[in-house]
Amino acid sequence: MSAQPPPPPPGYLRVNLQGNRMLTMITPSVQVNGYPVPAQFGPNVVPMPPGVHTVSAHAQWMWRYGQASQQVQLAPGQTVDVFYAAPVLTFMGGAMGFTKQKVPGLLPFVLLLAALLVVAIGLPVVAILAS
Repeated sequence: MSAQPPPPPPGYLRVNLQGNRMLTMITPSVQVNGYPVPAQFGPNVVPMPPGVHTVSAHAQWMWRYGQASQQVQLAPGQTVDVFYAAPVLTFMGGAMGFTKQKVPGLLPFVLLLAALLVVAIGLPVVAILAS
């Protein structure tokens, strides 16, 4: 009877959830190969067998939003970083990649807030000047 070779050492998937609970308020959900993985903001290390894996993430409030996914090739003993950023606006997709991601929808959100601020301050000023 021949001895079976030992299994290869695991690889490590480091899923970095960008943002924080103070700003985002909703911790995104992470799945690897379709299975949920416990995650919190910051780095989350998941030991995985070597091979190709699919990492996906989304946020859930009243509906699911910010979906993004990335395929990852893991070698034995290798650590691969994946970064996920949830969008600011709930009707947009998220961003996922191997480097730190820009927050989707941040510019439109800031422009919307600036427009609301101009209206909120401008209308009373125009009313005062008109009287």
